Amino acid sequence: MQNSIIGYDLNERYCQISYYNEQMQEPQTLETITYSVHNLYERAIRHESDEIVNLLKAFIEQSLSKFETIGQLVFTVPNLNIDIVRMLMGIGKRIGVDKDKIYVQDYKESFCNFMIDQPKELWQYEAALFHCDRREVKAYMLRKLRTGYGKGRDAFITVDEVARAQMEELAAVYPVLNVDRAKEADVRFRQFVQGVFDKKLVSSVFLVGEGFENNWYPQSLKVLCNGRRAFLGNNLYSKGACYAAYKRSLDYEDSLIYLDETKMMDQICLKLRLHGQDKWYPIVSWGSRWYESDMQCEILLENTDDIEIHIESLAGAEMRVERVSLEGLPKRKNYTLRLQVKVMMLNEKSCRISFTDVGFGEFFPATDFCVEKEIHLGGSNEQFNSLS
Repeated sequence: MQNSIIGYDLNERYCQISYYNEQMQEPQTLETITYSVHNLYERAIRHESDEIVNLLKAFIEQSLSKFETIGQLVFTVPNLNIDIVRMLMGIGKRIGVDKDKIYVQDYKESFCNFMIDQPKELWQYEAALFHCDRREVKAYMLRKLRTGYGKGRDAFITVDEVARAQMEELAAVYPVLNVDRAKEADVRFRQFVQGVFDKKLVSSVFLVGEGFENNWYPQSLKVLCNGRRAFLGNNLYSKGACYAAYKRSLDYEDSLIYLDETKMMDQICLKLRLHGQDKWYPIVSWGSRWYESDMQCEILLENTDDIEIHIESLAGAEMRVERVSLEGLPKRKNYTLRLQVKVMMLNEKSCRISFTDVGFGEFFPATDFCVEKEIHLGGSNEQFNSLS
């Protein structure tokens, strides 16, 4: 398959692949593939050895062998940290996918990307996801965020884990259905659902995970379907990753921005002229992760003595302005002063921005002018927690 967009669900037991290309109306899902090596993914993220990571790389490469070229590749995993991101990004590059065509997200973000592509009536209010394996059930809610930015416009969205419960009865339900224990599990799950839905307007419900394979929850299903649409399936995460890959391939500017405790709540902008119009262009964007936000670009300057930087925070309506003096930069005609702009994130709360004279072709050679500015940010955790 040529130039395919891939959503890759990867966890400790199996992988599942959804894919899309221009000849298809919607993503298709391949048959789930289980590992031949027990707990390969879990052992790889613990980095037990280079051999284990190489085995995971070989497994992923083999599972993608039917795709001739990959336009975008998005991995989705149950939980996320910087080490998992770097490992999967590294594996993606080693199997021949360009770095800027690889992205890693967790199941919550995958649920969000899946929902954004559904009819809006399914997430007009909140949308619920119940994930059940053979040990426990977790509940998640997708909701729009109200921020101090943009006078309350609905530009930001998140997914919260709102509850979880151990379901001891499920152990007896599998692999042979124990009727009495199944009834007990149904009663507990119904109570769990009622607690999750208490005083909430929920437009739709999605049931995901092997724990929902046997129909042990008829009473709970009545509560789930009361006034809302309910869906059962196990390819939501891979499809959500596929939708995310497709969105990244089109570079949408006006799409909803997903936020969570790992994402940037500050945006840093420079004023640039694009297509004849002045625009505040983000060099660090809301919704990106700090460790993925390093960037480099070049700008042409008009006659100016400084560069103005805007720092906008989602925690409040105020905008901070920082200025960088260009004292010492050679005087040239407009648009012959070319600066290289580099953004280096130091941690989740600070970044360093440098402006370096790179000259203008053969007409004006580069000089040794370079100025740096360190920008302090609010920090993703404390800012995200302040949103409602």
